[in-house]
Amino acid sequence: MEDACQIARLCEEYRGKDTVVLDLTAVTPIMDFFVITTGTSTRQMHALCDEVRVQMKARGNKPPATEGYDQSSWILQDWGDIVVHTFLPDARDLYDLEGLWADSRRIDWREVVAIPPKA
Repeated sequence: MEDACQIARLCEEYRGKDTVVLDLTAVTPIMDFFVITTGTSTRQMHALCDEVRVQMKARGNKPPATEGYDQSSWILQDWGDIVVHTFLPDARDLYDLEGLWADSRRIDWREVVAIPPKA
């Protein structure tokens, strides 16, 4: 959960809008978390996704499977247990992942990242 919340923090730092973390552990065995955010432009979406890649690799994660980077209305990064969805506003409204996965629990990622790391 910590990595998903750190990704959400990065999304907000790179001006992602309405960033949410969904806990899917009780809904599906395929993945544990979705991080969903909205970009304002293709360039901003690429910068956000590139920074997530850099930071996750620095944390020891293998490079993700990535889809949609060239089309850029919906970029998906699959980190295994965490899937990051970066949308343009119209695509986010169209696919409505929060509605599709309404049975999942929303994580207050701001609260999680504010907790100091244990020594």
